[in-house]
Amino acid sequence: MRKTCRSAFMSIIAVLAISIPASGQGTKREYGLAASLPGRVADKVLREQVRPNWLEDGSFWYRIKVASGSKFEWVHVDPTSKSKTVVIDSDRLKAALPRIESRTSGGNLVEVVRRTKSEPGKYSLRISGDWYKWNPGTSELERDETLKLAGADAQASATPRASLRQGAETFVTFVNSSGGDAHLQWIDPEGKPKGYGHLKPGEQRRQHTFGGHVWRAFDDKGNDLAWIEADDEPIMVEIRPARISKEANDPDSGKTKSAADVAKRRGRPGRNPREAAQDPRLRVQGENLEYRKIESDPWKPLTTDGTEKNGYRGPFRMSPDGRKAIARRVKPAGQRIVKIIESSPADQLQPKEIAFDYLKPGDEIERVQPVLIDLEGGKVVPIESGLFENPWSLDRFHWAEDSGEFYFLHNERGHKVVRLVGVDAATGKARTVVEEKFGTFVDYTNKIWMHWADDSKSLLWMSERSGFNHLYRVDVAAGKIDKPLTTGEFVVRKVERIDEESQRLWFTAGGVHKGQDPYQLHLASVKFDGAEFRILTEADANHAIAFSPDGKSVLDRYSRVDLPPVHEVRSADTGELLAKLEVSDASALISAGWTIPERFVAKGRDGVTDIYGVIYWPSHFDPAKKYPVIEEIYAGPHGAHVPKSWGLQMRQHQMAELGFVVVQIDGLGTNWRSKAFHDVAAGNLADAGFADRKAWIRRAAETRPWMDLDRVGIYGGSAGGQNAMRALIDHHDFYKVAVADCGCHDNRMDKIWWNEMWLGWPIGPQYEASSNTLHAHRMQGKLLLIVGELDRNVDPASTMQVANALAKADKDFELLVIPGAGHGSAETPYGSRRRADFLVRHLYGAEPRREP
Repeated sequence: MRKTCRSAFMSIIAVLAISIPASGQGTKREYGLAASLPGRVADKVLREQVRPNWLEDGSFWYRIKVASGSKFEWVHVDPTSKSKTVVIDSDRLKAALPRIESRTSGGNLVEVVRRTKSEPGKYSLRISGDWYKWNPGTSELERDETLKLAGADAQASATPRASLRQGAETFVTFVNSSGGDAHLQWIDPEGKPKGYGHLKPGEQRRQHTFGGHVWRAFDDKGNDLAWIEADDEPIMVEIRPARISKEANDPDSGKTKSAADVAKRRGRPGRNPREAAQDPRLRVQGENLEYRKIESDPWKPLTTDGTEKNGYRGPFRMSPDGRKAIARRVKPAGQRIVKIIESSPADQLQPKEIAFDYLKPGDEIERVQPVLIDLEGGKVVPIESGLFENPWSLDRFHWAEDSGEFYFLHNERGHKVVRLVGVDAATGKARTVVEEKFGTFVDYTNKIWMHWADDSKSLLWMSERSGFNHLYRVDVAAGKIDKPLTTGEFVVRKVERIDEESQRLWFTAGGVHKGQDPYQLHLASVKFDGAEFRILTEADANHAIAFSPDGKSVLDRYSRVDLPPVHEVRSADTGELLAKLEVSDASALISAGWTIPERFVAKGRDGVTDIYGVIYWPSHFDPAKKYPVIEEIYAGPHGAHVPKSWGLQMRQHQMAELGFVVVQIDGLGTNWRSKAFHDVAAGNLADAGFADRKAWIRRAAETRPWMDLDRVGIYGGSAGGQNAMRALIDHHDFYKVAVADCGCHDNRMDKIWWNEMWLGWPIGPQYEASSNTLHAHRMQGKLLLIVGELDRNVDPASTMQVANALAKADKDFELLVIPGAGHGSAETPYGSRRRADFLVRHLYGAEPRREP
């Protein structure tokens, strides 16, 4: 069926190519097509989004848009009986409730759908807080007086965490009442956050968006302030202070967590329920520890050598037998203050200076050491420290069930060694239980995961030691890998669920089906002993999975950039199809002028490795013409960045509407392939997979003569901004024009964690080799640098320093500083228009927005 759907789409594209007259590029007409595209394609996909509202009995209901305007169906699904029932639709609801017909237009009127317990075939509906019985066969609706409480249902509906619907063009007005800075992120269709600056206390912003798009607001410590899904009509959202629980300040996490995060993490793999336990015999007083044998005794010093620069800290972690405890000794981080100037504040004439903490590579970081306390003897037991002398982080403390040993995870600074250390509770002797050690880097941000067995004798562990990211079981006592749980040339992406009773875990993986795009996620499961490995999804697409609350079934939403979403319910045990829910209809979207992106694969620099990317073209495409090629680049090693799921990719399509062929590519050095694929980035961010990107584009052009490789441009932001400028330094034989937004042009100027992760520590020549600033004199081509004066993500001085280097080298370039803008300033309306103008001007040799 998918091949038929694809053929139909391509037929529509062919018709559009013939029916829309071609004209010159970069004119007012093309700019008009680009500007009008969001409105033309908004809300044109039907049956696109299924958001399950789970009920107590394991069934769920959802609302689905089935026709243009406000035509919806409310559907009840019972995975146990493999049934899907359309309970009611907008028209029948309006007919049954004429007195509130005007309130049904938004399709949100029905709040709960569930089967009645006493009358088979009937359903309970909660409408505007009142309960009704509904008979789908007779369309009879009667008030149900037995259910009067609005909270009588037990549905569990999670906040959306991805922009899965592209509705009407709209606005969200954010009002920051949190008392501090509120940072904004848009969450794209694959769940990846995109920064949109911040709001100062009391500030208000009217943010352009689309119905169904998801936004996150968070504070300076990363605490969630709000998750918002935009309505199709403009809404106002007040951002309030985060609520922090008593558990929230757990230093094991690496950051302060909100109460919501804490609740989400309870019972999560790798967490010890005794971590937050306290004891009346211990306390921190000033910079030292104090002890008393019983609560009636006076406090006595347990340590006396604590200072402000090396003090003792809690929380205490008690051994199961109550005889030992773990504390921490902490040397605080050094301080680096970055200062920026807000030139045009809204509340005063004079500029404001803004200062904030911002550690950079090589700076002094917080250093944590474990402290072992003998509560019976009232003393500190010295610990051998040779295995963890230079920590980047030291956390995830865990006691053995018999209290004979405790464990913690040590990430050595430089990120080449991550080690689980075991310490004998009687002697303080330390040993290595299991470790990851590479000459390049350990991807601790994505690929360090662990889960303790209840008796602490075995441990589930994630590792790339085979060359691919896999799961293993560790024999803790022996200090060695017991056996692999998964093997093969695929990568485990994320552990999704663990069932202790059945001794089984579920995970998403890429590359499990040969012949499919290896970045596409599939759900699989395996037993704790490596037995009964099962791949539970099979469709050639990217699968987004949501488990039912009881874990027995999964909602599978699968799609590709060229395949609208399909929704199914499957058995979490066997992968059996339980119910086919919805197949999205994008025909109206295509008719409105939206073009389906084309997936393309070509060999990389070595002639062996497959490189994956996507091609976009304009709605007014004419195969007889030649079009400049623009690459949207982001080569950050922390992820893979070419979209794999269905979405409108509006920025890329609008750029194509101006008369370009736009491409996105994941070259060597990006994440989620083999370890060797990823290691290309180690100490070498300048590489950015350019050799693979050029080979890919050239191969695509061999069978696409309308791709003009004499006119190739590139643009990107943040790490992509660094990449875009680097193209004109090292690859100006191929790339002629670049727009670099908010780039980290010298990684010594950027945030500490990201840059030490990939370039390592200590600071050395590898940082200079990747610096655009030090190599600016080699730049050739047309370059536009963009930066927001209030960027807190990448120090805006990085852009100003590379501009300075270009000026000293007598290089022509353009610099656009956008007052009041933060990170991602090229995505503001003005920055986006200036970026487009620059590319049109220098790839078409004509002034943009001229008359047709």
